[in-house]
Amino acid sequence: MKMLSRAENPDVARALANIVWLGMERLTQIAVAIVISGLLARYLGPDVFGKWQYANTLLLVIAPVTWVCGAEILVPTIVHRPPGDTGSVLGSAFVLRIGVSVLALALTWAWIALGFINPTVGAMLAGLAVTLLFREPFIGVINAWLQSMTYSKPQLLSSMVAAIVKAALVYALVRAAASASSFGWLWALEAAGIGAALVLYYMRHHGGKLGWHFDRALFRHFASAGTVFWIGLICMYLFLKLDRLMLAHRVSFAELGLYSAAQQLNENWIALALMLSQTIAPAFVYRVQDKALLRRNLVRLFAMTAVLMTAGAAVLDALAGFIIARVFGPNYAQATEIFRWAVWLSVPAGIEAIGNLVVLKYQAKYVLLSKWLLALLVAAVVNVFAIPRFSGYGALVGLAAGYAAAASINFYYIRFRLRA
Repeated sequence: MKMLSRAENPDVARALANIVWLGMERLTQIAVAIVISGLLARYLGPDVFGKWQYANTLLLVIAPVTWVCGAEILVPTIVHRPPGDTGSVLGSAFVLRIGVSVLALALTWAWIALGFINPTVGAMLAGLAVTLLFREPFIGVINAWLQSMTYSKPQLLSSMVAAIVKAALVYALVRAAASASSFGWLWALEAAGIGAALVLYYMRHHGGKLGWHFDRALFRHFASAGTVFWIGLICMYLFLKLDRLMLAHRVSFAELGLYSAAQQLNENWIALALMLSQTIAPAFVYRVQDKALLRRNLVRLFAMTAVLMTAGAAVLDALAGFIIARVFGPNYAQATEIFRWAVWLSVPAGIEAIGNLVVLKYQAKYVLLSKWLLALLVAAVVNVFAIPRFSGYGALVGLAAGYAAAASINFYYIRFRLRA
């Protein structure tokens, strides 16, 4: 790509450096996820491991509630305002996010205490839910500041270190024969560690002070302008986790554990497409005003993503049996075929992620909402018919149908917005 070869362009140089760090962080996270998944799957067994995966699924459905004033609002605001306003922008976003996060945690704990879910799942979720206090209020806010500069190294480096420490602590708890509910608190500790590291980094680059200020006007703007995006993102995560939510009511926790084992590995691979799009967005999409140049950039990014994700899916498909056997052991052999089919979802997921950048660039909040609402509805309808007949494979069909629906709206919007 000619554009990416212009090393003298500072935006390109920063983006390339970001991609290198992104690759390192993804490889670390994938390796850690494999190690942790293997340890927990072998230690807990398919039934309890299925409950662990279901607790994680519930967390990832609850978490978007704390995404009010997301990166799609915050990053462009930081980019387009003078540096002197950064403290007010971040401070106002923090107040909004921490308030929502505290409320979400309190409601989650109350839901668990009232006994609305399986006791083992609830005990696991109680610790996992504490991550809500750190992910968006601290990590998310500072990461938006880093994204605005196309410089994600501090966040990626802290995530790598925290992931490695978490893996070591998981191993220690397994060796100590700890209860299943103990592991959720390690995820909370990881989030707190990353948040603390990023706060210290931010203060170091601002004279040793945080310097965040509450601005009533900005607070109102973030609370209102981000509402439609917020609901859209909630729909998006419901779509991404709908397969496990619906499977949990049709199959045993042991069967859910087999499906989740395959999907957990696959989701780490799909996350590469999402993070790749986030790191290149400011330089090659958000800051580009010329429509012709933006169209060329998108064609190249679509092609690059399609080639990357197809090649990766082919390799993972070929090695599926080896990977499942080595990571999860003989009790999870039935997850192999599910994994082989699941990895190909990375191709439409990557294409959708690149197309979504244009929706975010032009702040097309109703397009985002309609897209993920359509994807959620399509996946739900397909799941209703496919899951009873094909179990986990039916859930994969639902995901594929949802991604196709989302991507089709992206392409329609791009054609409409960037027409000559």
